[in-house]
Amino acid sequence: MSHPHPELPLPPALPAGGLRVIPLGGLGEVGRNMAVVEHDGQLLVIDCGVLFPDDSQPGVDLILPDFSAIEDRLEDIQAIVLTHGHEDHIGAVPYLLRLKPDIPLVGSQLTLALVEAKLKEHRITPYTLAVREGDRERLGVFDCEFIAVNHSIPDALAVFVRTPAGTLLHTGDFKMDQLPLDGRITDLRAFARVGEEGVDLFLTDSTNAEVPGFTAPEKDIQAAIDAVFRAAERRIIVACFSSHVHRVQQVLDAAERSGRKVAMVGRSMVRNMGIAADLGYLRVPDRVLVDVKKLDTLPDDEVVLICTGSQGEPMAALSRMANRDHRIDVGQGDTVLLASSLIPGNEHAVYRVINGLMRLGAEVVHKGNAKVHVSGHASAGELLYCYNIVRPRNVMPVHGEWRHLVANADLAIATGVPADRVVLAEDGVVVDLVDGVARVAGAVPCGYVYVDGSNVGEADEDLLKDRRILRDEGFVSVIVVVDSSTGSIVAGPHITARGVAEGEEIFEQVRPRILEALAEAAAKGVGDQHQLQQAVRRAVGGWMGGKIRRRPMIIPVVIEA
Repeated sequence: MSHPHPELPLPPALPAGGLRVIPLGGLGEVGRNMAVVEHDGQLLVIDCGVLFPDDSQPGVDLILPDFSAIEDRLEDIQAIVLTHGHEDHIGAVPYLLRLKPDIPLVGSQLTLALVEAKLKEHRITPYTLAVREGDRERLGVFDCEFIAVNHSIPDALAVFVRTPAGTLLHTGDFKMDQLPLDGRITDLRAFARVGEEGVDLFLTDSTNAEVPGFTAPEKDIQAAIDAVFRAAERRIIVACFSSHVHRVQQVLDAAERSGRKVAMVGRSMVRNMGIAADLGYLRVPDRVLVDVKKLDTLPDDEVVLICTGSQGEPMAALSRMANRDHRIDVGQGDTVLLASSLIPGNEHAVYRVINGLMRLGAEVVHKGNAKVHVSGHASAGELLYCYNIVRPRNVMPVHGEWRHLVANADLAIATGVPADRVVLAEDGVVVDLVDGVARVAGAVPCGYVYVDGSNVGEADEDLLKDRRILRDEGFVSVIVVVDSSTGSIVAGPHITARGVAEGEEIFEQVRPRILEALAEAAAKGVGDQHQLQQAVRRAVGGWMGGKIRRRPMIIPVVIEA
């Protein structure tokens, strides 16, 4: 296996007749998926998604791939190929098109419809090319064939890229549901066919590589959903991802069978399901769907709400219901169904919502106590099948944290792929396919790019560190007025603390230290305002660390009079 190294140099120019892959997201993390393929001076982008922030990134809305490696080569991009319509694969498209709005977008009908709705909010009208399984399109030097794969959103595609330098098969996110709700299975015949032709580099989904066996089919959760509908005394509130068309379909079907009406809550849920219904991917039974404003006129035992917030997002509908900050008043006898997985890092937020709902008297059904979710990703057994069918010459696991990538690499080796042909890489690590052999060629800068309100890329780690300190430790401000000619203290020090548990009277103990530090600076002839502020900061910081074991942000202000 080839491992990335922190001191990898910038890659040399791609050798003539070579194929290069530059992962700009999705390797070493779950999200922000983006790969750039290069041949003969031209680029093909596969997916362009976002990563959602965790607790260590306060105030951040989204995390984007770092486009700096291709920013001066936008003219070379032949197209952006989108494998499916999830945010971690399409969410960053508007930010790349801001740099060059006429880059063609290629994807399935539903995927493009979801992207176009997103781009409309950014006032970008894209050039799009809709494709379906079996289609083959020439995008510059890249000859792309699209293959049906099954996932937790309809219309997902794998892409097989033919170039004079070799071939590449990118699965996107996929699983092998043999009984999918829409009848559209992963096309293993096509995988076998391109395998016979020869797959020089296989980029395959690693998300469930650690999970043994096979991922359960989506239809397996219908029994659990029906059981919830049979047992519910009052309203049923279902929370799931706003793009999970198949899950919403099962809820609509259960509502029709039980004689209940359904209302959708949440802007993204209403938008995405409206698009899916208009395009025929979602079958809405007659007279089942109602406007949320009409719920007050219906008996509670005839009501179903489908909303966002299954990951505990603070502004999503379900979280607001749990906090009694929503027009829907959850109470005794209501049933809440969390029909989704638990994304790592969101556990505390989700459990907080569950506890809040149960405190209000609701019964909460979730993955921990009922089979109400199945994954959208291939488990180890399915990946083994893929390797044996495709028989790739080189493998590069994608889409997953490091542990997922390693597990996927081990599966490839177990099926007979030589260990030195399995390339483990992280974001920014460049892999070249030259003369049929894939190897690490170097690395490009590939940091996090934060969307912070209206700012893109302005927030950095120093800013987030300050926010974490303010959040966790609070701040202390110290204002002192000094005589500009003598350096003696005219007024102060005035100390104000926020977010510090101790009362302000304790800060009387630090005043002598501040006075001593300033007197010492004056004796040394220090009159520079910045140096005086640093002296105050050191005095207060040293005292707080030793006395109350806290490290708040210290804001010294020295005013010369």
